[in-house]
Amino acid sequence: MVLSVGVDMVEVERIQKALEDSRIGKRFRERVFTAKEIHYCEGKRRGRYESYAGRFAAKEAVMKALGRGWGSKVGWLDIEVARARSGKPEIVLHDKTARLAEQLGIRRWSLSITHTRQHGLAFVVADDQ
Repeated sequence: MVLSVGVDMVEVERIQKALEDSRIGKRFRERVFTAKEIHYCEGKRRGRYESYAGRFAAKEAVMKALGRGWGSKVGWLDIEVARARSGKPEIVLHDKTARLAEQLGIRRWSLSITHTRQHGLAFVVADDQ
């Protein structure tokens, strides 16, 4: 049964500016994205910033589905967008965020990410089965 859903859209330009900012870029990247996500996005020649934006939107969508923003029970790095062997994006939760999802009865996540040059959009479904 579907327990909750979350959707988020982000401007690619906003994420690109944050990542390229000489003062905050490195800190932003390391605070929000896991090493695997950074490796994936940086490996893209074209579409790097669109990939970062899609992953940022996915993390925000997960937070919305959990009914919480970033804070004591939800961490940016505890929400990871991984790739299945098929290439399909998947949500992997770690540490405190995984524990919260378990307390809420969430056993499975479905994720869809899309982007244009201007926007990244993600939609998640939290399921109890």
